[in-house]
Amino acid sequence: MRLRPGWLVASGTALIATCYGLARFTYGLFSPDFAAEFALTPVVSGLLGSGSYVGYCVAIVVATALTTRWGPRRVGLLAGASATVGITMVATAASPTMLAAGLIVAGSSTGIASPPMAGAVARWVRSARKDQAQTLVNAGTGVGVLVSGPVAFALQGHWRVAWAVFAVVAAAVTVAVWRFVPAEDRAPRRHSPGPRSGRPFTGLPAGTRRLLLCSGLMGMGSIAVWTLGREAIADQGGSPSLTGLVWTVIGAAGVVGALAGAGVHRLGIGRSWVLGMAAMAVASVVFAVLAAEPAAAIVAAALFGGAYIALTGILLVWATRLFPDRASYGVGISFLCIAAGQAVGSPLAGAGVEPLTLAGVFVACAAVTVVGALLRPRGV
Repeated sequence: MRLRPGWLVASGTALIATCYGLARFTYGLFSPDFAAEFALTPVVSGLLGSGSYVGYCVAIVVATALTTRWGPRRVGLLAGASATVGITMVATAASPTMLAAGLIVAGSSTGIASPPMAGAVARWVRSARKDQAQTLVNAGTGVGVLVSGPVAFALQGHWRVAWAVFAVVAAAVTVAVWRFVPAEDRAPRRHSPGPRSGRPFTGLPAGTRRLLLCSGLMGMGSIAVWTLGREAIADQGGSPSLTGLVWTVIGAAGVVGALAGAGVHRLGIGRSWVLGMAAMAVASVVFAVLAAEPAAAIVAAALFGGAYIALTGILLVWATRLFPDRASYGVGISFLCIAAGQAVGSPLAGAGVEPLTLAGVFVACAAVTVVGALLRPRGV
């Protein structure tokens, strides 16, 4: 089959949309439904949300190693299969234990998906279009969130049906990955696959520690919106229809975040990072106090969605520049730290609701984001 970079990027975007937008971040949209169905407290809901991020952390380490051995297509297929199985488990969950297991399997798919897609773009897309292609694939998260919002609104009170729809989508996307991501034996053999020392996390280029710290703080700062966004709207008296609209706006703005590649080219990674983190901090504060006001909530959703996807795109470009010959490895360890920040932040956010209130949790996450903005990228 003749290689078609456009279809490669499209299938990669669809995989990221499925794994991130449907299998992982949709949890926050449905967490009140899960809480009502299984009598979950805010602390337990936070722990369940954290479970998907822990699964992600483990999976991304495994996927980073497997991509260099199996190639992007096989690992991409594993990501699609994990998303399909995990989402199906959630849709059919009969107990909190099965729900937790499904969320972990579904959340793991995100960690499996990022390294192979970054590696595939780095290998098969021309150098002049690499940054743009990487951020387009990364913007798949926004596409998935954009899809999940209207589905959740249309199927209010029928969350199992919604997750069954997501499972069908995940299965179809897995087939697309098999069709359009080239097999490993077609890849150029000009790059070394892992750390120069042959051991993980050693022999790293200068600037890697800052990349990883910024990644972790960005993940932790984002967790309030992803995990407690719907609860904040409901707590302040907002309607269910507003929740669906806000989630849809987050996704639509995230698609616009695909322009991060162009922003990095014009402003540089450092300035782009500070602007994105500032926007995310402002969005968290607005959610803290005005989540039930439609105009304010929509503006905050647009800021958050666009900033989040842009920031992950910036981290992706930053990682590939630090690791030009090992793109899947650089992206893998950066996105691992995003998820580690979210895994730590999710239970803390759930536990912080009682002593701090929901608004206090959002403000605390905004403060973490500001700290991350101050540690701006340098030398890239």
